[in-house]
Amino acid sequence: MTEQELLQQHPNAYMSGQQQAFFRELLLTERRELQERITSEFNELRDHEPSSDPADIGSTEEQRQWQLRLLEREKKLLDKIDRALERLARGEYGWCEETGEPIGLRRLLLRPTATLCIEAKERQEKKEKHLRET
Repeated sequence: MTEQELLQQHPNAYMSGQQQAFFRELLLTERRELQERITSEFNELRDHEPSSDPADIGSTEEQRQWQLRLLEREKKLLDKIDRALERLARGEYGWCEETGEPIGLRRLLLRPTATLCIEAKERQEKKEKHLRET
């Protein structure tokens, strides 16, 4: 099924077996690609030859720290994908954890790991902003 076919389905078909299969494949593909990137970046970090030039050491260390932060972010995304796959297996995928309402196909296509509908996410962001300002 293509994204267009998915979006053309009747609203009553929300999270039908076909739609669940579509998102399972989407999540598995993202997971596989992300795992390949993580492995590649990790190998690049591990295989890097140290330099004896002090200027090179500084820039190399800065690059290394940047790569480590990137790896950390990608690992967090990998965990989110795994949790989304678990929700799919339990039949909870696509439903807002806060309200129980549908998250929506368009939102899931943009962010397949979403756990909140747009309204709940906006409330969460407003609350976080308010806490930062106080």
